[in-house]
Amino acid sequence: MLASYSLILLILLEGVAIYFAYRAVTGARTPQGSVAWVLFLILAPYAGIIAYIFLGHHRMNGYVIARRKSERVLEGIKSARKAHPSKGDAAALGYAGFEAQAAAPVLSGNAFELLIDGDETFEAMFEAIRSAKSYVLIQFYIVRDDTLGRLMQAELMAVAERGVKVRFLYDSIGSARLSNSYIQTLQDAGVEMLDTNALKGPTNRRQVNFRNHRKTLIVDGHVGFIGGHNLGDEYLGNDPNMGHWRDTHCMLRGPMVNQLQLVFTEDWYWATQDSLLDALDWTMQRQPEDMDGLILPSGPADELETGSLYYCSAIRAAKERIWISTPYFVPDGDIATALKVAALSGVDVRILIPNKADHWATYLASYGYFDMMRATGVQFWRYENGFMHQKVLLVDETIASVGTFNMDARSCRLNFEATAMVFDPRAAQDVAAMFKADFAQSYEFTENLAEQPLWVRLGAPVARLFAPLL
Repeated sequence: MLASYSLILLILLEGVAIYFAYRAVTGARTPQGSVAWVLFLILAPYAGIIAYIFLGHHRMNGYVIARRKSERVLEGIKSARKAHPSKGDAAALGYAGFEAQAAAPVLSGNAFELLIDGDETFEAMFEAIRSAKSYVLIQFYIVRDDTLGRLMQAELMAVAERGVKVRFLYDSIGSARLSNSYIQTLQDAGVEMLDTNALKGPTNRRQVNFRNHRKTLIVDGHVGFIGGHNLGDEYLGNDPNMGHWRDTHCMLRGPMVNQLQLVFTEDWYWATQDSLLDALDWTMQRQPEDMDGLILPSGPADELETGSLYYCSAIRAAKERIWISTPYFVPDGDIATALKVAALSGVDVRILIPNKADHWATYLASYGYFDMMRATGVQFWRYENGFMHQKVLLVDETIASVGTFNMDARSCRLNFEATAMVFDPRAAQDVAAMFKADFAQSYEFTENLAEQPLWVRLGAPVARLFAPLL
């Protein structure tokens, strides 16, 4: 009798695995993702079914992208385009493509300043917060109750005490170890601090896979920050295991800040169903630097593959060089092909990656790409001075981008991300100088997979099978 029940249970388990495999085939965004899920579900149904329940969803329903759906916002975007028209060569730089992906126009009148590493970034952030007169909007994927986290807590409490409205979003997955007391202390001081999935619940199975990876700060609608830093001591280089933490943020002024603010309002609405459109300052303050720029957000609610399209569009725009810095190199097929075509066409294609690993599966999977990419002329440089976490892109002398996009499936398809794109030689020169300094602390990685240790040779092909899930 026991054997019969066991057989029935096994048949039911296989049936559920086959059903989920069918769902993966019909619903995954890429054939590679379908294959990875089918293999996992059929070969390891116990683990596969549990993983699919939590991670096997590829689109988010219900998230309101105001840039595409709100008549009021669409009218505002139209007015902004008229008041701050772009100055650059829109056709040559591919403005139309980036604008379609962002659902927002490239606007002139912006100022852009690089913030290199944690000390520079957080010093500028704290200074901006102290100057706040009306409100602060702040968002991090990871928030820690450590020295840096408590410094930020103190700054936010101080401005809240003098009547500044502070709204703080965090991601419950990235901030899983954040103490309740940290949140409660801020809330008691008048700060509205919420999980980005506050209404849906962080344990909702359909939200676990969809993480808000954005790291932004906006003060009074006039100054904005975006980049790779999260809120934790390691981002100041204080983690003894990782050492120096190489990361980049940027500070923005001008019409781009309104675009960044609009992205925050969309996330706030998802968390609260409360619109901030009437609560914020949407005045655009034109800056004398007068740079063309655009905030390009992406997420699992997009109809298009915005993250992948962003990379492919930037690569396609390159005539002489494209330099990309990413902590994780697990590109989808479209991005990999675009990089190879660019290199074969004579473009200087360099990918700057860390020499250290913080996520071993992703680190191993990247080895499955190096050999075939190098065969077309793509160069890989490994940063040696600690851990390199920045997400920066440079095209020729014309496009600089600083944001939160990693070059992996999670950033391109599953996470909410954003990047600041500036179309100006001055911004490009600043980013180029930063890259050159980073290359000086790196070495060109030329070893083939066959020359790696046994554990890498064995692990890389297996890890690459799961690249669409990483």
